[in-house]
Amino acid sequence: MAGDITCGSLLQKLQLIWDEVGESDEDRDKVLYQLDQECLDVYKRKVDQATDSRDLLIQALDDSKIELARLLSALGEKAIARTPEKTSGTIKQQLAAIAPTLEKLNKQKNERVREFVNVQSQIDQICGEIAGTTEVGEKVATPQVNEDDLTLERLEEFRSQLQELEKEKSNRLEKVLDYVSMIHNLCTVLGMDFLSTVTEVHPSLDDSIGDNCKSISNDTLSKLDKTVATLNEDKKSRLSKLQELAGQLYDLWDLMDAPMQERSMFDHVTCNRSASVDKVTAPGALALDLIEQAEVEVQRLDQLKYSKMKEIAFKKQTELEDIYAGAHMVIDTAAAHEKILALIEAGNIEPSELIADMESQISKAKEEALSRKEILDKVERWMSACEEESWLEDYNRDDNRYNSSRGAHLNLKRAEKARILVNKIPALVETLVAKTRAWEESRGLSFMYDGVPLLIRLCSIAFAGMYYYSLTCLLHVQVLG
Repeated sequence: MAGDITCGSLLQKLQLIWDEVGESDEDRDKVLYQLDQECLDVYKRKVDQATDSRDLLIQALDDSKIELARLLSALGEKAIARTPEKTSGTIKQQLAAIAPTLEKLNKQKNERVREFVNVQSQIDQICGEIAGTTEVGEKVATPQVNEDDLTLERLEEFRSQLQELEKEKSNRLEKVLDYVSMIHNLCTVLGMDFLSTVTEVHPSLDDSIGDNCKSISNDTLSKLDKTVATLNEDKKSRLSKLQELAGQLYDLWDLMDAPMQERSMFDHVTCNRSASVDKVTAPGALALDLIEQAEVEVQRLDQLKYSKMKEIAFKKQTELEDIYAGAHMVIDTAAAHEKILALIEAGNIEPSELIADMESQISKAKEEALSRKEILDKVERWMSACEEESWLEDYNRDDNRYNSSRGAHLNLKRAEKARILVNKIPALVETLVAKTRAWEESRGLSFMYDGVPLLIRLCSIAFAGMYYYSLTCLLHVQVLG
């Protein structure tokens, strides 16, 4: 059997064959020498193979130690199992001792790398959303992790950075939602399409898209800020225009004495006449069609005001004449009417200016009438007393005044009252003359009564026979000097 064959038995068999053949010693020595060389070569190969194998094991051990050191350095001491204590024994024993630790550390490394990838991915995601290079919810590329630094301290730094970024994202989202709310309110007031306005800034700002998917980029925030600023300027501009139109409407309505029913049709325009920008919040309050409606009405009334101007001006003139008439002041009404007509036909004066001038005249006339009221009241009392005096004279001349005719007792009572009133005429006239003189001195002009100086009128009535003796004395003293 092959198991019983040895080098010695083969050599003996070779010797027998040589003996049998008759091989010379020289040839035999050559063959034996070749056999020795071949055996030596085999040993050398085996030694070389053994050496290579040993070197590989040593390299593997060195690599394992280097990997162990690298892992320990990368993962940090606090989170890593202790280094195996066995550093003696055969190479294979040392490799077997270090292998479990390497396996454990590699598992720990892979887990730590996943944690870093997760945190860094979120950081890259938020940074991309802020920079505008990544849409919200869009997957980012797997980040490159520095496997030489996988310590918990470094991981905590990334986590802290992530927390800051998440806070920044939350703040930005809050700003975005605030801007969107402001744009919605402004669009509502301005009568604009909110959806088209806000999606023009960024499509994700549509109400149908969840808050967590809205763009928070620098560009989006900048555009939102500009949009709000533009809409606010539009709001201010439109409110200013609307208030200007409301003022014009009021002026035209007042100019033409427009009825309240006609005015109430534009309450939605005039309600914000004096409102501040912040107070105007009603939907459509500053819509363009509303402003256009007000502009059309102003144009319509502006065209009507010239045709109404003559009617209104003459109405004001009549009011002025009534005030003068009530105060017994005489004016040239015909000349006033001609002047008004000439101004209107010439078109050299704005209706509002003409009416304002007439309002001023009316105001001055009322002041003048008020300053004359006390004297006019006394004139009325004096003239009433004079009428009673005239009636009393007629009554005294009536021979039948004491007859028991119907109404005689009433006339008797009137006569008694008339005598009392007539007795007060001198004092009344004296007071009237004094008041009139004081009025004239304070103004430097005569107190006119129906176109005649009142003092002269008093004289004329006195010379007609009404209390001639007392009035003559008063006029000599106070009028004739």
